[in-house]
Amino acid sequence: MHHGAELLSPSTTNLMITRAFSACIGLLLVACDTSPKEPAEARQRSTPSASSSASTSAPFEPQRVDLQADAMGTKLHLVSFTTPKLDEHAVRLGMEAAMAEVKRLSKLLSDWTNDSDVGHVNHNAGEFVEVAPETLEVVKKGLWAGRVSEGTFDITWNSLGGLWRFGDAAEADPKPPSRSEIKRLLPRVNYSRVETLDAPPQVKVPRDSKLGLGGIAKGYIVDKMAAAMRNAKLTSFLVQAGGDLYGAGRKPDGSPWVSGIQDPRGKEGKFFAVIELTDHAFSTAGDYARAYIHDGKRYHHIIDPRTGYPADASRSVTIWAPSALLADAIDDAVFILGPEKGLKLVEASDGVGAVIVTAKNKVIVSKRLEGKVKITAQPTDGI
Repeated sequence: MHHGAELLSPSTTNLMITRAFSACIGLLLVACDTSPKEPAEARQRSTPSASSSASTSAPFEPQRVDLQADAMGTKLHLVSFTTPKLDEHAVRLGMEAAMAEVKRLSKLLSDWTNDSDVGHVNHNAGEFVEVAPETLEVVKKGLWAGRVSEGTFDITWNSLGGLWRFGDAAEADPKPPSRSEIKRLLPRVNYSRVETLDAPPQVKVPRDSKLGLGGIAKGYIVDKMAAAMRNAKLTSFLVQAGGDLYGAGRKPDGSPWVSGIQDPRGKEGKFFAVIELTDHAFSTAGDYARAYIHDGKRYHHIIDPRTGYPADASRSVTIWAPSALLADAIDDAVFILGPEKGLKLVEASDGVGAVIVTAKNKVIVSKRLEGKVKITAQPTDGI
C-alpha cells in the first residue's frame, strides 16, 4: 500500500497501497532544470528614406511557462511552452483548467473528510451510497487492480484505521504495532467485498470496512489534469503531483521529457537512473519516503494487505505506463509482489515498463524500458 493517503490528506497515515504521495519520491524534472531563453522581441526600424527596408520580426522562440501549487497534500508542478498559436496567457488558461480539475476531483475522492464521496461511503458503511461517475470509475479501477495483482493492491487499506503511522502521523519514537492488533484488523481489508452499481452510480463497503482511494486517486487526477491541458490545445507539457508524473509530447527542441529515479538509500535528490517520458506516466513506490528503523529493521508505509506488515521484496519500484492511474496502481503491486511475479504483471500490461531495485539492491529493467532508461550509478546499499 502506498502514499495516496498523503495525497488526499497530509495528516492521514499512509498505509497499504497509498503510494508515497507525500514525498516526491526522488523525482528530478530534468526537463525543468534548464531555463529557456526569453522570447525574442520583434523590432521595427524605419528611416526617413523612402527606400527604407520593410519591418522584420525575429523568429519565434518558445517560452517555458511554469505553475506550481500545493494541493492534495503534495506539490503540484505544471510546465509547458508557448507556440506560434498559443501565447503565455493561453498556456496559463490551460494550466488553470487543470488546477480546477484538482479542486473538483479532490472533493470527491478524499478519504479524510465526510463531505467527499469516499467519506459518505465510509460514513454509511453497509449501505449503497450514490456517488459521482468519476468516483465509481476510480473504485472500479481499484477493484480491477486488486484482481490482477493477487490482492496486493487493495482499496480497503483504510480499514486498518491508522494502525501503522508514518510521515506526519508518525510518533516521536515510532514502533510497529503488536501482532494481535494486526491480526484483529487484517480481516477487514478485503477489496473483493466492495460492491458497485452503475445506474445510478453507487458504492457499498461492509460495515467493518473503509474505502481509501489514495493509492490510485492521485494518478487519476493527474490524467484528468493532462486531459484538461490537451483540451486547451497544449501538446507539449509536464504534469507532476508529488511522485506521479505525466509527460506529453516532446519539448520544443524535439528532446523527450526526462526524470530521475531516486536512489532508495541515497540522500534526497540523489538519482541512480534517468527515464524518458513521451506521452507516458511515471510513478515510484519506495520504502524510503515514509519509514523508520526499529531494532535494526526498516518499517515503511507500503503494507502488504495479505500480511498487514510492510512488504520486503523490494526497495523501490518505478513504473512507466500510458496513464498515471495505471502507473499509480501497478507500482505498489509490483513492489509487494516482488521482482519475479511483479515483472510478469508488468509484461502482461500494455505499454507498461518497470525499474526495480530489489531487497538485495539489484537493479532490474523490464524489456519495454530497454533503451529508455539510463543507469547512472549503482544504488547505495544499507538497511
